[in-house]
Amino acid sequence: MVISQTPMRMSFFGGGTDFPEFFREHSGAVISTTFDKYCHVNVREMPDLFEYKTYLSYAKIEKVCSADEIQHPAIRNAMKWLGLEKICLNYDADVPAKTGLGTSSAFSVGMLNAFYTMMGEEKTKRQLADGAIYLERTLCNEDGGIQDQIASAFGGFNRIDFTEEGYTVTPVDFCDGRKEQLEENLMLFFTGLSRYSFQVQKTTKKMLPHNTVRLLKMLKMVDEAEDILTNPQRNLNDFGYLLNETWLEKREISSEISTDYIDVAYKKAIEAGALGGKLLGAGGGGCLLFYAEKDKQEYVRKALSDMHEFPFRFENEGTKIICKY
Repeated sequence: MVISQTPMRMSFFGGGTDFPEFFREHSGAVISTTFDKYCHVNVREMPDLFEYKTYLSYAKIEKVCSADEIQHPAIRNAMKWLGLEKICLNYDADVPAKTGLGTSSAFSVGMLNAFYTMMGEEKTKRQLADGAIYLERTLCNEDGGIQDQIASAFGGFNRIDFTEEGYTVTPVDFCDGRKEQLEENLMLFFTGLSRYSFQVQKTTKKMLPHNTVRLLKMLKMVDEAEDILTNPQRNLNDFGYLLNETWLEKREISSEISTDYIDVAYKKAIEAGALGGKLLGAGGGGCLLFYAEKDKQEYVRKALSDMHEFPFRFENEGTKIICKY
């Protein structure tokens, strides 16, 4: 039996520039972090005692005799790609799917980590990220960027740069105490609205050619955000104001990114004292992230009392195997 643990991610700046259709021509970059909400994938070989060969437990339960019969596209394609059969797989997570926290990519990374470990193969974090990108974008033919798979595999608070040649992952070099202060000033709320990110990403992909100037502006914000985090002469509150700027740009990329409900909630939080924020993930639902100083957080909390707040802490390890026997 093998159990993998893989963190969720939150992306602050540069979202959209991680689409290959964009960064192959213009380059791209994001600043993101993983945090202490995880998905766990438990896999083992299926005994030859049942009328089915593969047992899967996620939001559904599947009992099948062939990988071709599997309904879950990522599991089906991963097992066929790796030549696996007779598998028992159980999946659970600390947060629901379709919340904008990169759950699907965390699952893909964690599943591959567990599968390879069960097969006796040790893969690097880069190999796991690359494998998850190939699984989701090529084998499953889902539209979207590639930052989520990289973030969940590597873990930590990073700047990820994308070019036609590939990507680089660079940990953000915080000045003393700034990382802890940032963590204290961030608030995460679930809107209650769920959506499949690849459906929103399909529309976003179509709109990329019409938003080149906007995306280039958002790309410059990555440099600005990194300077705020690493330069002791900068005021950390500028990070909050910059979040507001990137959200105002992002929501204009596609009409599917925001909703009236999200816009009203965002306005309430700003009026309550948040300096800025953004919707995490592709859009249309999921989680709202806000930057608010400690003395304003209770006001923000009351303004968004109809939403569930997720307390969290940053994490640095990325995907890992927590059980193997």
